[in-house]
Amino acid sequence: MEDIQLIQKLQKILNDDLHSISNALLSGGLDKIENYKYLVGQAHTIQKTLQEISNLLQPKEQKNEQGTVIDLGRARTRPNTKN
Repeated sequence: MEDIQLIQKLQKILNDDLHSISNALLSGGLDKIENYKYLVGQAHTIQKTLQEISNLLQPKEQKNEQGTVIDLGRARTRPNTKN
């Protein structure tokens, strides 16, 4: 199995798990607050993992090592349109 296929399969499993957790939370069938907290934690972890996978698959272009400089001195101001 190629690397990208493995990652796509992992994303599908995680998305399916997240969907199942969402259904359990929305159905209101949880009898203890501990179960609710556990599922919320699981959902948060899955979302974080999916975001990290997405970030790794689509690297963002770096401007330079020191960051991007924004010149605010040349910013145009809008005229006051309030009556």
